[in-house]
Amino acid sequence: MRRDLLFYLIFGVLGMIFLGRLFTIQVTDTKYLLSAENNAKREVKIYPPRGYIYDRNGELLVANQVGYDLMVIPLQVSSLDTAFLCQLLDVDTAYVRRHMARAINYSRYQPSIFLGMMSDERYARIQEELYKFPGFYTQKRLLRDYPIPGAANVVGFIGEVNERFIRENPGYSMGDLTGKGGIDKSYESVLRGEAGRRFLMVDNYNREVGRYMDGEYDTLPVPGQDVTSTIDIRLQLLGEELMQGKRGSIVAIEPSSGEILALVSAPTFDPNLLIGRQRSRNYTRLFYDSINKPLYDRGLLAEYPPGSPFKVINALIGLQEGTLTPNTSYTCYGGFRYGSLHVGCHCGGGSMALRRSISKSCNNYYCNVFKRIIENYPTAQEGMNAWSNHVKSFGLGQFLNNDLPTGKRGFVPNADYYDRAFGYTNWRAVSTISLGIGQGELVVTPIQLANMTAAIANHGYYYTPHIVREIDGEPINDPQYTEPKYTTVDSVHFPEVIDGMFDVFEAGTARASRLPSIEMCGKTGTAENPHGQDHSIFIAFAPRENPQIAIAVIVENGYWGSRWAAPIASLMIEDYINGEITRDAMYQRMIEGDLSEEYRSQYIEIFGNDSLFVAP
Repeated sequence: MRRDLLFYLIFGVLGMIFLGRLFTIQVTDTKYLLSAENNAKREVKIYPPRGYIYDRNGELLVANQVGYDLMVIPLQVSSLDTAFLCQLLDVDTAYVRRHMARAINYSRYQPSIFLGMMSDERYARIQEELYKFPGFYTQKRLLRDYPIPGAANVVGFIGEVNERFIRENPGYSMGDLTGKGGIDKSYESVLRGEAGRRFLMVDNYNREVGRYMDGEYDTLPVPGQDVTSTIDIRLQLLGEELMQGKRGSIVAIEPSSGEILALVSAPTFDPNLLIGRQRSRNYTRLFYDSINKPLYDRGLLAEYPPGSPFKVINALIGLQEGTLTPNTSYTCYGGFRYGSLHVGCHCGGGSMALRRSISKSCNNYYCNVFKRIIENYPTAQEGMNAWSNHVKSFGLGQFLNNDLPTGKRGFVPNADYYDRAFGYTNWRAVSTISLGIGQGELVVTPIQLANMTAAIANHGYYYTPHIVREIDGEPINDPQYTEPKYTTVDSVHFPEVIDGMFDVFEAGTARASRLPSIEMCGKTGTAENPHGQDHSIFIAFAPRENPQIAIAVIVENGYWGSRWAAPIASLMIEDYINGEITRDAMYQRMIEGDLSEEYRSQYIEIFGNDSLFVAP
């Protein structure tokens, strides 16, 4: 066959295929009418029910309620009676101009929210007059509902996506809602579901006149999946009650699983403030409260020196390194001294071995313990790096890689850090002696403290703390949460330290918080605060054998550990294990305790006056 004939043949065949495809698109395939008839039809997004959130015992924490949005398609807005629209919506002309400009900037052809989260009453009022506003229509959606006005930082909240979010997440469009905090953010992909579509025919007054193609191209929404959290809402609410009038956090973990039982951040807020028409106003008020920071999850983000609770880690490292035995004794004469260096101590003095050093919280003892750990190596740098690696094995100084939406890694220094900080390399153990008592450059978050406590309770291992246990009734079997993480300290070294923590309640610094019916192990602490009164810190777990709960409590400006943190932890443990609180006087003192004056003094020190101070 001649080449020119072959060319014409191929060209002819391709032309026929092309013409056939055009005929299909324009005549026989009606789905393309969806794009061609924008002036006669409206696409309505059907939002799926967002998944519910429950506590570990099946108590409903987050549900849904019906809300309505007023939508606008700018291209279809031919004329606009701004004055009447303002009266109808109870907004000003600036609102109308701003939201019309926002809608045009997003798309002239696609709908976007003009006024969101309307009540049933406003919806009914608008619906009667909507025919006067071509280009506007109402759309039903499901908003969050919080049957229990607590655990706001745990369950989180939802909010409208912005243009940047849409660019980074193409599956969303203007007006969609997404999780902005807590479980609603961490498990957005699970809770969200998939939106459906409904195509409607409308007349020249923008009124619905029927289903497009009898609903042939409509799609149904796929509901989001329900989530069962690890939280015990009863324990969570107790913690929030005990932290009234205070700033700080409580984190409680089940040692045998890593499940978070309570994650309290104080001051907190009612999550119902962040739904409905007042959401924007309430969020702005909470966001700009720079003193109380109610949106700031202190349990995950706040970083503090661990103080004396960290002494038990140094004890374990000393035992592992062989620089300490249960019988190693040091005599305290009011603190640790090395040349001109003096670290004060209030343990009462005298000679003591390991177990008593924990119950009496002797600074001198743990300065010596730390010094011997570092000096066990040829150079301070080698000793510091060995110490740092031991500390990090307890989950400190690093992200825990959990399922929480935010967090801080804290800081555990190493030799490189001190080489840079000092500007020379011939520093010695005493140059960093404050690390022996949990001060200095070392900082941790409350969830790290609680996880560290769980590792001690388990004699040397922990499970990554997590906030969700089931999705649609199916347990989460992610190895990240089900496989134990082992510390560098052998299990044989833990019993002696745990005995000392038991003595803290029996005859030590937390004697006033002892409960005869439960064998509790703990450690009080006082963290230095450069901006005011020291912080009250306490860690504990119980029972001593087969522990059910490990807890860390931090009360900012709370003076010392046994004043606020230890009683709060003890009450939480009693309620969780025994199901009731029997110490009414202690309970009343904790819930009535108000540290506002301490916070006011701190505010004045930082800002120079208290004109904008808001009590927690």
